[in-house]
Amino acid sequence: MAFLGDCVIVFVSQMLFFAGGWLFFNKQLFKHYEIRHISVQLIFSSTFALSITMFELIIFEIIDVLESSSRYFHWRLGLTLLLFMVTAVIPVYICYSVIHSISFFSDRWVRILTTLCWFVFLYGLWRIGEPFPLLSASHGIFTIEQGVSRISVIGVTVMAILSGFGAVNYPYTSMTYFIKPVSRNDIICFERRLALTIDMLTAKKRRIAMAIYNHNKQHPAKPRIWDMLTSAVQRTTSSGEDINQLKLEVYGLEELQRSVFLELSSLKNMEERQRWSQTLQGKYFNVLGHFFSVYCVYKIFMCCINIIFDRVGRKDPVTRGLEIAVHWCGFDIDLAFWNQHVSFLLVGCIVVTSIRGLLLTLTKFFYRISSSKSSNIIVLILGQIMGMYFCSSVLLMRMNMPAEYRVIITEVLGNLHFNFYHRWFDVIFLVSALTTIIVLYLSRKPVRVDDTDLH
Repeated sequence: MAFLGDCVIVFVSQMLFFAGGWLFFNKQLFKHYEIRHISVQLIFSSTFALSITMFELIIFEIIDVLESSSRYFHWRLGLTLLLFMVTAVIPVYICYSVIHSISFFSDRWVRILTTLCWFVFLYGLWRIGEPFPLLSASHGIFTIEQGVSRISVIGVTVMAILSGFGAVNYPYTSMTYFIKPVSRNDIICFERRLALTIDMLTAKKRRIAMAIYNHNKQHPAKPRIWDMLTSAVQRTTSSGEDINQLKLEVYGLEELQRSVFLELSSLKNMEERQRWSQTLQGKYFNVLGHFFSVYCVYKIFMCCINIIFDRVGRKDPVTRGLEIAVHWCGFDIDLAFWNQHVSFLLVGCIVVTSIRGLLLTLTKFFYRISSSKSSNIIVLILGQIMGMYFCSSVLLMRMNMPAEYRVIITEVLGNLHFNFYHRWFDVIFLVSALTTIIVLYLSRKPVRVDDTDLH
């Protein structure tokens, strides 16, 4: 009866997670589009529910909810279903949707090519293990360990890229230190430059149109070959206008217009950020930005140390912090009690921030590249990324849990090389953070606008 009750608890929670994924799909991703394929919505919501269930089971490990055997069963069942979604259901549906959108393929060929593409995907997923220290075929092929070991390479890479970008970009966008001072006169000056450039561009295009019109009016239609020969040698019209020179000037003014517009847009964004930084919310995020800037520097430094000295943490941060508080600071506290509660809070914060961060990123990414024709395919790709991301999160979050709470997770995941994934995360995080710093530094350079082009 206890096992049945545990199954009911997990099932009810999964239904709630499924409903949350369904609402997110309708209210955020597809609020501007018509839902054409209910199957896409079902796949996305199911992947979302299975992903959140992994985090729920981590919380259950810490606060000791459900029987140990029940948690083990649901760990294996949840990971098996999630792997089935990201290795079979979603890839097959993506391949089918892409190939089916090509009109000249018959239904029979669509099925054949979909199957072929899926086998190519599975082959590529298997070959991922060759350059990395993953499990060999001797550990079995269709096992949870093999699936997680290969999916996690992609998932950890995505996590590290997003984490490196976020660790640098968040302080940059929230701290007042990085807001370039902009006056209203600067914006007015660039608005006048843009208006003057547009006027000059319009005038030159009008001159070109009039010159071509007068030329065609004075010279009747001639054979096509004759037009090609004369256009190759004739540069000016009878009115004395050099059309080729005017076209070169128009091209230069168009480039100038683009530069002035981009600089004006940047100045207006900075002005908006200045006003926002004076609000209560802006001041709050400014404080958070200073905190995360320290974290970013610390994380980059620790990644360098871990990579250079081939170092991986042996203890979770909660246990290490409590041991320092007891042995070095002399606090008399109950280690077991505080270890459980602080671990619960830490993992809870990681879970909330991970889910929120990924959903915000997926929403922004979807709005940037989606259209009415490609929206379903993009949602499936985002669902694939989400499944890989959360599957890898479980693997990496294991290090943030005390040893007594990670026993079942280690049992389920088997003989994975956990240290490799942490080291791989450090490498990709460092590359992503440094690349983001370089890109943001280059983007802050002001666009030089040559005023001589306006004369």
